[in-house]
Amino acid sequence: MWKFSLRRILIMIPQLFFLSLLIFVLAKMMPGDALSGQIDPNIDPARIEELRIQMGWYDPWHQQYAAWVGNLLQGDLGDSFRFKMPVTELIGQRIANSFWLSVATLIFTYLIAIPLGITSGRFNDTWKDQLITGYSYLGFATPLFIFALVMLWLFGFQLQWFPSSGSIEPGLEPGTFEYFMSKFYHLLLPALSMALITTFSTIQYLRNDIVDTKQKEFILTARAKGASESRVYNKHILRNSLLPIAAFLGFEITGLIGGSIFIETIFSYPGMGQLLIESISLRDYSVVTATTLLFGMASILGALLSDIILSIIDPRIRIK
Repeated sequence: MWKFSLRRILIMIPQLFFLSLLIFVLAKMMPGDALSGQIDPNIDPARIEELRIQMGWYDPWHQQYAAWVGNLLQGDLGDSFRFKMPVTELIGQRIANSFWLSVATLIFTYLIAIPLGITSGRFNDTWKDQLITGYSYLGFATPLFIFALVMLWLFGFQLQWFPSSGSIEPGLEPGTFEYFMSKFYHLLLPALSMALITTFSTIQYLRNDIVDTKQKEFILTARAKGASESRVYNKHILRNSLLPIAAFLGFEITGLIGGSIFIETIFSYPGMGQLLIESISLRDYSVVTATTLLFGMASILGALLSDIILSIIDPRIRIK
């Protein structure tokens, strides 16, 4: 087991290198820079060129990349040109919100998907299965941002059951119970919106696995020996079908990264996704490269986590 994990971790090193190189090159290929379009037009253009030279923006790209990676390895992500603060501090203010939003979304996803997947698989080809499958197809066909806008309009503005923006009610003291409840209340609607529309893959995977497991010989043998239907499902079918769902955890994390960008922007939720969109529009490329790199690293770590969990569940896939 440890050999497999070590080999997968070593594979991550070239992946991270090529990821950082790709992000840096793509950022440099984007039009304009932090001094373009959003500064005082009365400033002398010659002074703007001097600033670009001082910041090294005209240096060869490989020199800029080497300097960027060198600072990265020292924990220095640079300074935000627009927010006037170190990128590490800026990300530190936002990353906790994104983390708790992702945790809440994962919890809601499994709370919704597992019961529906079990019901659909156990009662396949019945009206229950058809309803749940219809819900899955609807989730597959509906764009996340459209669904999120409808949820915001209905529950945020029309019914006013949830806050429509922000992550905390102003004026609350950190560490208090009211502060905690306000944080939880503000992330409920974004988390539920993302969970409701992203459960279809888990539901369908669990449903199909249960239907397939029901036809296997050891299940037919258990029924032939007189085992009750509840015992067959709880001890044999569910135990074998639920374990692979754990391996989906890493891929769920990867899916949350893309979804959080839309969700945080639509709900004005101050997290990493909203920060990325703001930085792109402001041409604050030091923040863009740092946040994109963190998202990419999270995706790679999610894939690693899935592989390790799957190797524990099914030792046959381990690399010898």
